[in-house]
Amino acid sequence: MSQASAVQLLVVPIIAIAVAAVARRRGWPSPLLLVLAGLVLSPFVPGYQLDPELVLLVFLPPLLYSAAIDSSYMRLKAVRRPVALLSIGLVLFTTLVIGWVVHLLLPSLPLAAAFALGAIVAPPDAVAAVAVARRLGLPRKVVTILVGESLFNDATALTAYRVAVAAAMGEGISWLDATGRFLYAAAGGVVVGLLLAWCLARILLMLRDALVENTVMLLIPFGVYLAAEAVHVSGVIAVVIVGLYVGHRMPRAGFGTRLLSGAVWRVADFFLETIVFALIGLQLWPIMKELRGADPWALAGMAVAVFAAAVLSRAVWVVPSIYLPRILSRGVRRNEPRAPSWRNVVIVSWAGMRGVVSLAAAFAVPPDFPGRPTLLFLTFVVVIGTLLIQGLSFPALIRRLRISNREEVFNDNLTEAAAQQAAAAAELARLDELVAEGMDEVHREVVEQLRARAERRALTAWERLGGGTGPRGEETPSAVYRRLRREMLAAGREVFVRLRDEGRLDDEVLNRVMHELDFEEATLERD
Repeated sequence: MSQASAVQLLVVPIIAIAVAAVARRRGWPSPLLLVLAGLVLSPFVPGYQLDPELVLLVFLPPLLYSAAIDSSYMRLKAVRRPVALLSIGLVLFTTLVIGWVVHLLLPSLPLAAAFALGAIVAPPDAVAAVAVARRLGLPRKVVTILVGESLFNDATALTAYRVAVAAAMGEGISWLDATGRFLYAAAGGVVVGLLLAWCLARILLMLRDALVENTVMLLIPFGVYLAAEAVHVSGVIAVVIVGLYVGHRMPRAGFGTRLLSGAVWRVADFFLETIVFALIGLQLWPIMKELRGADPWALAGMAVAVFAAAVLSRAVWVVPSIYLPRILSRGVRRNEPRAPSWRNVVIVSWAGMRGVVSLAAAFAVPPDFPGRPTLLFLTFVVVIGTLLIQGLSFPALIRRLRISNREEVFNDNLTEAAAQQAAAAAELARLDELVAEGMDEVHREVVEQLRARAERRALTAWERLGGGTGPRGEETPSAVYRRLRREMLAAGREVFVRLRDEGRLDDEVLNRVMHELDFEEATLERD
């Protein structure tokens, strides 16, 4: 690589990070600002054509894994029906709708090629939507549904895409073969993910070194993805399964592992997402070069039709998929006594922003694929159109509908206070056991400090609602304090995890409490 190429390779990431930094400082949605910056810079860096292998092997696995370990298995389990309807049903429905629309507009294009375009633009990328949703305080269930959809819909879309591309290239695949491939890829991804999750979780527990554990975790998404793809099953599903499993067991890891993991994946997410959204905008010039000689008015009309089909198909699917099961199933009405708010339904219907996976899939089609330049252009229009039109209007829509999570925040504080009270009781009981085993009189003051600290933390939660040795080899009071406090923290953590496993404490509350306990334990370890 020449020095000029190396400098050019660094320019875009540097500019992208600078744009993202400005967006964060101003409170603007950085994904949308990065896309706009990429569009402006595209004519000046025409060589930045998206490499599909780079996206599918380098960007996608760590982003999926990070989102999965940060997600709540318990919450996703509670919304598994809407997540499945969106990540599987909606993706296939959108594939068919867009495929038929394109085939009607371009009868010369083979139907399989039209369906390939449908599969390419079918999966929304919820990064931008979730970032806005969390900042503006959307209800947790809505955020969980959007996150769950984004975790699994890429697997459905990429599998359907591969089948459609194979059919368009003349491999003679029947509907039965296509269904078999789809089921094999999905079920195989789950099996491979569960097997690797079980093995990797035990390896991580045996390491007992925060730095080594997090180094291994950086390699996990790439290794899992490649292992699954090697046996021709869904690497996306396998990575998500492993991430959910590891994330669910993270509260039982060491405090250093959790603190370092949070920092590592926040930096990785920021860097990868920044580059990804900048790359989306930079594809304008390479795609326009593919369209030399095409009729601009015909392309514009087709782009509007495909964009409208992508947006409307989501609304057409979301509304009946949410309300029809309640009408048809007594079990659904019993398990979900309160019907979903129409405001939440509107938000989910409008959160259909596409992302870099769609562009990567479009660039990955073979050079001799029927209508490849048109396919690239239509994909780019749908991705940019949904990011800018839906993305820019999303915050205003949330404010207009006056949706908030104030009740959830109050309930979170209430359940945390109750959990803190139970944890403090467990900590004090453990302290009494340790004192009963034998304690010199000189350490009574330390015991009282520990007791007061445990009681004070429980009281603080309720208010939210409104290794050294002495000269003779004995432990110094500060060493005794650290040792006993670590024992108490371990007892408290067991209570929080047990309440989470019993469904009495939400993972978001658990993570918040664990973060506080981890920082306290890190303070104890600093000497």
